[in-house]
Order: sequence, then structure tokens, then C-alpha cells
Amino acid sequence: MVEAKNLVKIFGKGASVFRALDDVNFQVRVGECFGLLGPNGAGKSTFIGMTYGSVKKTSGQVTVFGLDPQSESRSIKKRLGVVTQENALDESLTVLENMMLYSAFMGVPRDQRRRRIEDLLEYMNIAHKRDALIQTLSGGMKRRLVFVRALLGQPELLILDEPTTGLDPAVRHLLWGKVKELRSSGTTIILTTHYMHEAEVLCDRLAILNKGKIVAEGSPQKMISDHSPGYVGIFKSEDGAKVRSLVKETTTHVHEDSSGVYLRVPTLEKMTSLVADHSLNPAQIRPSNLEDVFLQLTGQELSVDA
Repeated sequence: MVEAKNLVKIFGKGASVFRALDDVNFQVRVGECFGLLGPNGAGKSTFIGMTYGSVKKTSGQVTVFGLDPQSESRSIKKRLGVVTQENALDESLTVLENMMLYSAFMGVPRDQRRRRIEDLLEYMNIAHKRDALIQTLSGGMKRRLVFVRALLGQPELLILDEPTTGLDPAVRHLLWGKVKELRSSGTTIILTTHYMHEAEVLCDRLAILNKGKIVAEGSPQKMISDHSPGYVGIFKSEDGAKVRSLVKETTTHVHEDSSGVYLRVPTLEKMTSLVADHSLNPAQIRPSNLEDVFLQLTGQELSVDA
């Protein structure tokens, strides 16, 4: 569905040159949800822009549906839906007016527009707001409406660019359910997100970008197994010296940031033993997850607003 081969994007010249993508290679398979993760500035948005031709490559190759976005962007956009980071809805129009206008832009046949919009509003649990002005909607309702907009063209490929940032847990879980339904119906999905749990829940496979390079790729479970297996204890910063002293244990790994000190060991029994033997008081003990992989591979804290 989507393929990148030796993909390079360079911004600037001379001393100010910046390699946003540096020899990137991966494939997005038909019918899967593929996650593209990384710190701010890692190259995610640059790649997303390349898929529909708004960003030009420097070298290498990227294809979508087997087409080159630089020369065939119009054909690609007809088969593509995008949930953008910004809502970009006309606040002075109603929900229905917004969607009618956008469906015309998308080339939806006139006699199908109203029915398709009504069906999607119902699907996204927002049909009761069809005649409400956009400016009266909550943030969660606006995000649901952006999903409706992205689905109007019945896309084969759906790009979700940080789709749930800033939403409350209830709306986030509602959208997760819809994404799973879309994937089950055969829609291919590319997801960028700063929420590692979101990627772990939704993605079949994912790639982590750091400084323009892919540093890991695979299923969430395989990445956890390969890069951060075991259990993690989270401790207060004031316990840092005591926890760091445990790095002498060959099977421990310690990471520290502004949120606390993270100690990873291979088994729960090992964690329990270390806590008891060294009089430690963990705030939490849990299995390793994708966030631990991210922190280990990028060395950066997660941020949704940096």
C-alpha cells in the first residue's frame, strides 16, 4: 500500500542543512494499522506530507498505491483520507453545512452526499449535532467530525495524524473503537501518535523514528520483547541514588527523567527481591510497555505539546 525505499529529505543548505529523513525504508501492508512514532522533529510529519505530495523528497522513493506522490498526488488524494492534527472546520457553519461543503470538494456524487454524511455522523455518534454550529461543539465532538470528514471519500488508506491529542479518556476510547472497526473492514491505516498506549492498542506493526532514521520496527509485542523485556518499577526522584546503585546488577536497567526513576528487571520475582533487599518503595510496578521501548531507543521523554 505504502512503501519507502532509501528515502531522504533534506531541508536547508550549507551549515544550516537538516536531514529530516535519512535513508528510511519500510512498507505499510494492505489492511494493517501501521504506527509511525518518534519525538518531535523525528521526521513523522515530513513523511506524512510526502504521502500526498505536499512535501517533495530529496532522493530515494516513496509510493502510495504504487503511485508517485510527486507526479500523481491527485490520483492518490482521491483514495486517501486524513485526520489532520488541526480540526480546520468552518466555525460559522453547522455540522451538516461543513460536511456538505467538504463532500463537494471530495467529488462525492451530489445524490449521495446527504446520505453518506448522515450515515457517518451516526457512525461517529454525532448525528444529534447535525444542525449545530461548529463553534458550539466540544473538542471531542470536533475530533469526531474530523473523522467523518476524512471518511467521506470512502478511503482505502486513512492517515491519522495525532488523532486523539488533548481528548479525554472516554472520547479517546470511542475513537479507538472506531479505528479498530475500520481496520477490520479492510481500511489500511497509518497512525502517528505521542501516546504509546494508543499505538500498543491499535497498531499491528510500527516503526520508531529518531533524528530521521528508523531505530526499530515490528509489532508492539516484538519490540517490547526485543528492546525492553521484563518488569518496571517506578520510584520517586529522591530514591534515584539508591536505585542507580543497582546497575551493578547485570540484569537491571535504569532510566531517569523528570517524572521519576525507572528500574527494569527481567522478572517480577527479581523486582520483588530487589525491592525487599534494598528497602525500596516503588510508586508502581508493571510489565514493560511500548513507552519503555521509546524511552530506551530515543532517550527522550514523551511530549504531546512540545
